[in-house]
Amino acid sequence: MEFFNPRLGYSKLREEMMTLLVLGLALFFLLHLVPIFAREARSSVISRIGALPYKGLFALASISSLFLVYKGWTLTDPVFVYEAPRWAYHLAALLVLLGFILFIASNAPTNIKRVIRHPQLTSIILWSTGHMMVNGETRSLLLFGGFLIWSLISILGSNHRDGEWEKPERVSTLKDVVTVLIALVLYGVFAVWVHEWLIGVSPMPPA
Repeated sequence: MEFFNPRLGYSKLREEMMTLLVLGLALFFLLHLVPIFAREARSSVISRIGALPYKGLFALASISSLFLVYKGWTLTDPVFVYEAPRWAYHLAALLVLLGFILFIASNAPTNIKRVIRHPQLTSIILWSTGHMMVNGETRSLLLFGGFLIWSLISILGSNHRDGEWEKPERVSTLKDVVTVLIALVLYGVFAVWVHEWLIGVSPMPPA
C-alpha cells in the first residue's frame, strides 16, 4: 500500500512549475522569432485572417506566454548555483539602468538609434546580464539566460533580414536628454516600489 509522500509531491510540483516557466519562454521566443525567420508564413496567415486579427492573436499569445513565465518563475523554488558578490549588485543596477535608457530610446526619436542599431534588443541583453550577475539560481538563470540568447539571435537574424544599416536622421540633443530623464524616473519608480511588489524580491543589495 502506497502512502502520499509530501517530499515527493512537493518535488513534483516544483518540476511542474519549472516546466510552466520553460513553456512560457518557448512560446514567447517562438512567437517573436516568426517575423524574423518565418516572414512568408506570417504573410500567409495575415492574408488569410487579416492584419488586425493577426495582431490581436499575436498580442493575446504574447501576454499568455508572459503570464506563464511570471507564474512559473514565482512558483518555482530557487535552487542556488552561486552567490553574487556585493559589488555585482551595483554593476547590475548600472546595466539595468542603461537598459531602461535604451528601451525608452527605441521608441523615441533619439540620436541613440544612430549609434546602436537595435536599442530595444540591446536593452534586454543588458537587463538579462545584470540580473544573471545577482541571481545565481536555476529559475533566474533559465529566465534571463533565455532572454539573453533570444536577443542575440534576434539581432543577428534582423541584421541578415534587413541588410545594410540605414541610420536615422540626426535629431536635437534635447530629445536625448528628455529620453534619459524619463528613463531615470521610470527606473527609480520601478526599483523603489514596483519591483518588490510585482516580483516579490527587492533589487537592493543585501545589507
